[in-house]
Amino acid sequence: MMYSAFVFMVLAAPADGGLHFDKPAMVWDEAFPLGNGNLGALVWGDGNPVKISLDRTDLWDLRPVPEFHLSDYSYARMREWEKAGEIKKLLDMYDRPYERPAPTKIPAGRIELAIGGAPVFQSADLSLDDATAAMAFRNGAQARVWIHATQCVGVIEADGAQSVSAKLVAPAFGGKEAGPSKPAIVAGELAQLGYPNPVCTSGETWSAYEQEGWGGFRFAVYLAWKTEAGAWRGAWSVVSNRETAEPLQQAKSNVERALADASRSAHEDWWKAYWEKTWITVPNKTIERQWRLDTYKFGAASRRGSPPITLQGPWTADDGKLPPWKGDYHHDLNTQLSYWPCYSGNRLDEGLSYLDWLWETRDNCREWTRRFFGMPGMNVPMTADLNNNQIGGWRQYTHSSTTGAWLAHHFYLHWKFSADREFLEHRAYPYLHDCATFLEAVTNERDAKGKRTLPLSSSPEINDNRPNAWFPSITNYDLALIRWLFTASAEMADALDKKDDAAHWRAVCAEMPELSLGEDGRLLVAKDYPLPESHRHFSHLMAIHPLGLIDRSQGAEAERTIRASLDELDRLGSKHWCGYSFAWLANLAARAGDGAKAEKALETFATAFVLRNGFHCNGDQSGKGYSNFTYRPFTLEGNFAAAAGLQEMLLQSHTGIIEVFPSIPETWRDAAFHALRAQGAFLVSAERSDGKTRRVEIVAERGGTCRLRSPFSGRMLEFAMTPGQSITIENDPA
Repeated sequence: MMYSAFVFMVLAAPADGGLHFDKPAMVWDEAFPLGNGNLGALVWGDGNPVKISLDRTDLWDLRPVPEFHLSDYSYARMREWEKAGEIKKLLDMYDRPYERPAPTKIPAGRIELAIGGAPVFQSADLSLDDATAAMAFRNGAQARVWIHATQCVGVIEADGAQSVSAKLVAPAFGGKEAGPSKPAIVAGELAQLGYPNPVCTSGETWSAYEQEGWGGFRFAVYLAWKTEAGAWRGAWSVVSNRETAEPLQQAKSNVERALADASRSAHEDWWKAYWEKTWITVPNKTIERQWRLDTYKFGAASRRGSPPITLQGPWTADDGKLPPWKGDYHHDLNTQLSYWPCYSGNRLDEGLSYLDWLWETRDNCREWTRRFFGMPGMNVPMTADLNNNQIGGWRQYTHSSTTGAWLAHHFYLHWKFSADREFLEHRAYPYLHDCATFLEAVTNERDAKGKRTLPLSSSPEINDNRPNAWFPSITNYDLALIRWLFTASAEMADALDKKDDAAHWRAVCAEMPELSLGEDGRLLVAKDYPLPESHRHFSHLMAIHPLGLIDRSQGAEAERTIRASLDELDRLGSKHWCGYSFAWLANLAARAGDGAKAEKALETFATAFVLRNGFHCNGDQSGKGYSNFTYRPFTLEGNFAAAAGLQEMLLQSHTGIIEVFPSIPETWRDAAFHALRAQGAFLVSAERSDGKTRRVEIVAERGGTCRLRSPFSGRMLEFAMTPGQSITIENDPA
């Protein structure tokens, strides 16, 4: 065993692993994605023209839902109507408002770049190393597009063309009446939003428009260009009045600065540092490439100081229609899965985009909790807008009592992986305390055995929005989240020396029932209710992953439950799964120690449920019958859950013990990873060759006791480490 200071093994990071197209992308959802958490762009087309779809993450129509401010809008009335079977009233109040065009995320328009000389498409490439899209034509012309990593501006460069012209196209936000409401993934055309026409202005070397939206919201797009030494260079910016009172002037200023400074160094330096921070190499290059694509998308979509990742992130649909599921925040799986990879993936700063937003929107959530539930503490709406306000939909999930608990799990994960006591004291514990206070209140009713229970309990999205989606007894989904939250709150209180708080949360948790199991030990959906058929959402398995309430480290009974639960998924099959189901399965299988199952799930995801640009499209595109869902609405959570799944195969630390290569297939003889993050703020690198782990390096960010399951002997090793100390292990210490 060797000790050193911040010295990692000398291994080369994997090749770029970017995208190369010999045929042009002719639809928006196959485009090359660019972004910096604030701005987004999609580059596509065959050169006649080159299309650059524009987005900015704070562009939203935030009109309120009037039903949610009526006197009948309350938890008590919802319970009354459910009991009386007043289904039409329930649908009208809770579900159908979501079928309207707004509230919704909105796009920013498009740039169309015309390349002179009748260009014929030759190829297109997306470099992940420097986040740059390039397109080449047979006449020698080339175009290059990138969004600056740290500035609110995008850049277009073209050379070798006889001429270049740029056209700015505003979205069609008005001119069509909203049609009758009906359930649909896409709620119709953008034109239903009813905005006035944009105010368009232009000059010889620039074009701009300013768009008024709902309720005084405005945003502006500014595009300008110049030609020097035969090369054409343009820049654009999108600015909203959420940032400044004069968005057009700010956008113009952003563009003028970009055109005056042709340097890409700050942009390239950001992406170089991003890729050097953490990398992975495994024998299955399909899975490795998908991880690279998804890790790239994460860096492009999530930055601290910008809104967190929505369903489509900074890549809102560019087809004249509203985005799938309004491009909103879904908190019954989507936002949570989207941030799974930031913890072990060593992307905590990017992950704080999510936690900052959840923290900053607490007042809205507390007000909603008081107004709807009439209870203390805080819950969070499941479908939400930019301000985390309730926007409705299937009532059993949009108004679930445990949404806040699942979101609180991310505060817990950040604390565990960062070992940041200040974060624990000032953010994590206060957030969990608010959510636990609410759950203590809402579970105050008792079941027949005197245990706390939820009067209305569901399990996303079992039985869709049918009346029986509320279960007669508390579901394992709700129960796992509640038990986890009370237990985690007690753990945090102990860490802060709040002994009375810790005792209180443990006492409340003891009043909850145990999880419901089948005769074979598998997790049920609820008491006496096994999973009836194949289903896309593994909500009943939350106790295994991500919550870790049931773990194979606990012994034979826990392992029996995990195996039986995964066997049931196999038995029922994947015919009603989405892409994200396979990504989640990889995480579950990795926790179960089944590397072969995890690998198969990730490979199926990467080959059947993503489009050629790497976007997760929910439905099976392979034609091989993995799922009966064959549609293609793009959402990001599957991508990021898949990235987390590979990381879970390579490093686990959720039990407090670091394990390297805990769940890899026997066929993976050679593998390596650099600076994945373990709980306790330990950065871990490891190398495996010829079927054996050869070397492990651990760097302690904050210091403390590091516990490692030896990959050489299986022994539990302990090291007392100081901040900044590095340990290199090539065999067990004597």
